[in-house]
Amino acid sequence: MALTIIPAPASPAIAPLYADDALLVVDKPSGLLAVPGRGADKQDCLSARVQACYPDALIVHRLDMATSGLMVMARGPAAQRELSKAFAAREVKKRYVAVVAGRLQAPPEGRGIPDGWGTIDLPIIVDWPNRPLRIVDPLRGKPSLTRWRVLGNEETGLSTRVELEPVTGRSHQLRVHLRELGHPILGDALYAPPDVQALAGRLLLHAWSLSFVHPLTGEALAFESAAPF
Repeated sequence: MALTIIPAPASPAIAPLYADDALLVVDKPSGLLAVPGRGADKQDCLSARVQACYPDALIVHRLDMATSGLMVMARGPAAQRELSKAFAAREVKKRYVAVVAGRLQAPPEGRGIPDGWGTIDLPIIVDWPNRPLRIVDPLRGKPSLTRWRVLGNEETGLSTRVELEPVTGRSHQLRVHLRELGHPILGDALYAPPDVQALAGRLLLHAWSLSFVHPLTGEALAFESAAPF
């Protein structure tokens, strides 16, 4: 009897929210790597799925595997260089929505940035014995700044919806900063205690807003993606 080989199902395509000759804007789902990892089981990723339709698409920045939301990809090395410069110069504005544990109060008036925004200014460094984890280290950490504001509290007081704006772009910055604030993100398998991890089936962190200047035309572009939680 002949052996029938059933091919593995193709990975679902990632349709861009915006596409032109220089760049793509895509909405990454939670649970998908931004770039390939080590090992044959970690080759399915956002960049591979996008490149199946746009072979010239190149990564400019990343989101954690557990984080969902907006990413911009360059089409070709020239656009990649210009977009990378914009990120390095902090000219790309990103905002996130997260749901954190407990009742987080808005920052006191006069101490935070206007319009209800507060700041978390804590330097971050790789926790080398426990990579890929990050920790706050006042002496050796790299400057890391996050702006935050409360969007609403759950009536039970078990969680708070917040908006976040990373001024710097350290790996795991938002997750570490909220943990240090005493309000880890629900579903965070790296930085939340087990009871907070169990409150959600995924990390409740979503990159909902992305704005930058087009690298070729100079046009101001802005994109939004509602949080799926």
